[in-house]
Amino acid sequence: MIQKLVYRLPKYLVLQVDMVMCIISVLVAYLLRYNLETLPQEVLDSFYISLGIICSVKLLSFLYFKSYTGIIRYTSIEDAKRIFYSLTASLLMVLAINFAYFYFYNVFVVHLSILIIDYFTSSLFMAGFRIVTKIIYYEWKSQNSEKVNVIIYGAGQAGIITKKTLDQDTGTNYHVVAIVDDNKSKAGGMIDGVTIYHARKKLEALIHLKKAELVIIAIQKISAERKKKIVDTCLSYGIQVRSVPPVEKWINGELSLKQIKDVKIEDVLGRESITLDNSSIMGEIQGKTVFVTGAAGSIGSELCRQIAHFNPRFLVMIDQSESALYDLEMEFNDQNIKCNYDLTLADIRNVSRMKKLFEQHRPDIVFHAAAYKHVPVMEENPSEAVNTNIMGTRSIADLAMKYQVKKFIMVSTDKAVNPTSVMGASKRVAEIYIQSLNNMVVDEAEHTRFITTRFGNVLGSNGSVIPRFRKQIAEGGPVTVTHPEITRYFMTIPEASQLVLEAAAMGNGGEIFLFDMGESIKIVDLAKKMIKLSGLTLGKDIQLMYTGLRPGEKLYEELLNNDENTLPTHHPKIMIAKVRRQEFDVVQELFADLMKLYERGEEEKMVMHMKRMVPEYKSNNSVFEKFDNVNSNIKKMNGHPTGTVKSTSVANSPQTKHQEL
Repeated sequence: MIQKLVYRLPKYLVLQVDMVMCIISVLVAYLLRYNLETLPQEVLDSFYISLGIICSVKLLSFLYFKSYTGIIRYTSIEDAKRIFYSLTASLLMVLAINFAYFYFYNVFVVHLSILIIDYFTSSLFMAGFRIVTKIIYYEWKSQNSEKVNVIIYGAGQAGIITKKTLDQDTGTNYHVVAIVDDNKSKAGGMIDGVTIYHARKKLEALIHLKKAELVIIAIQKISAERKKKIVDTCLSYGIQVRSVPPVEKWINGELSLKQIKDVKIEDVLGRESITLDNSSIMGEIQGKTVFVTGAAGSIGSELCRQIAHFNPRFLVMIDQSESALYDLEMEFNDQNIKCNYDLTLADIRNVSRMKKLFEQHRPDIVFHAAAYKHVPVMEENPSEAVNTNIMGTRSIADLAMKYQVKKFIMVSTDKAVNPTSVMGASKRVAEIYIQSLNNMVVDEAEHTRFITTRFGNVLGSNGSVIPRFRKQIAEGGPVTVTHPEITRYFMTIPEASQLVLEAAAMGNGGEIFLFDMGESIKIVDLAKKMIKLSGLTLGKDIQLMYTGLRPGEKLYEELLNNDENTLPTHHPKIMIAKVRRQEFDVVQELFADLMKLYERGEEEKMVMHMKRMVPEYKSNNSVFEKFDNVNSNIKKMNGHPTGTVKSTSVANSPQTKHQEL
């Protein structure tokens, strides 16, 4: 009954209660003014006149400032402000009436001491009514619902607002038992009666002492490493962790309980934000016509978002996926992207279609992100890997050179290093072609600069492990991992795209840029952490299952092969791989042979040919393992395509030696 009354208390009933308290306040003011003695008749006459004037003016003030409209159970500083404004305004109006009456009749209609006493007593009554009602409501609520003990991490403004938001929730009885903060000077203070503790010393102890069930991270600016430590600490005790979003994402500047979400695995795996040379990127992109192939994919779409902010003259986004391209168009429309752009439905393998696009737009820069990327699918369809990843790349690169594109940036993968799959080998062959094109024109003053970027798995990209785990967890499991020892490098989509742009700005042609991927992560550990972050218990709420390595899958990824090392750049997260030089004439002949095999549909011979082109390509858990002895045989032979290829390192060594392509 109490909960229903407080929850549904009509605002005009609140106004009536306020007016009753104002009447009582005037009476109390008179009693205090006359020392609680019986009021004589002349004073009673004055009382009725004062009561009429004061209450009438207050009613007008309450209606104007709407002091009665606040929801009682959510009484806050804003409600106190409205009470202050309305009572102060009414006091000033009565004073104005009082002095006007004094001017004409040389006497005050309401004694000044009465007005002062009434001002403070009415303030006390009105604020007290709201606070007492709020306390009654929350006491009733706490006694009639199960408590969830919460620790708020962060004693700043966001932490204070988070506590207020939790207190206002009617669905769950959140009980804030402690507030912790990294700032030692805040320790010992209190927020709404809750003690602040120094986080680095007290968090683990507080989890035990306060029997916490939930930790909410409410710090707006927190390092990725610190956030990871907090989450790991909580998960080790089986405590659920949630996070408050950035202020700019709050709805109309106010935090909603629904916005306080579970911490995502991307938040835990992410590293410190990258510092980019925006002026260099701006100089590279601004006023230029830019092509992005694979524009609707995970990396391609993020590249487009970021490129749009660097004021290109025209941005052409190319993809063969109709639905994904439509989604990207809707996103650009919704966000009111200002740059000139065009979304083009086209297949990079359609040479005549791509040629028309190059003729029409004459791009200055091409970001080539279009590719097939799923290892098991390509292992079963090597023709498609060759057609798209190799021949498609060659077509775009050739057109870039023909139409004098200034820079061509290819997005590659760490799976191209010591490849164990058709997909990885196809990307390495594409890299080889790009390098050879750059070497062919390296002595010309004006030529297309061909640049390659390599990085590992991208968090949250289409078809990646994290969305798959998330779906499996949502469906109740089991969560499937291919092998208990399998590891991968991870990078966020924005981070990868930013580094691609940075590499494009610093590249002079011929480089293979490697990105700092941090530490490799065991996929099984990733799965276990995602299960814990979902508030589930492994083995009890959900099962983990090993399914075995898929065709072409590696246990671990690499960024360099055994014959490569790196050179530093001005950016600490970007390095240049020192790789063997690729001669265009030889590569062109090898590509011609590969194309003939593709046209004849001889898939096994295509794979064998790729193994000749990439000697380090050793199939793993694949039907193509039987061709791995090709590499050992070609060393005994001398002619193309199974012979060796003359090459030199990018370090411009004066010595020339024979190395395998």
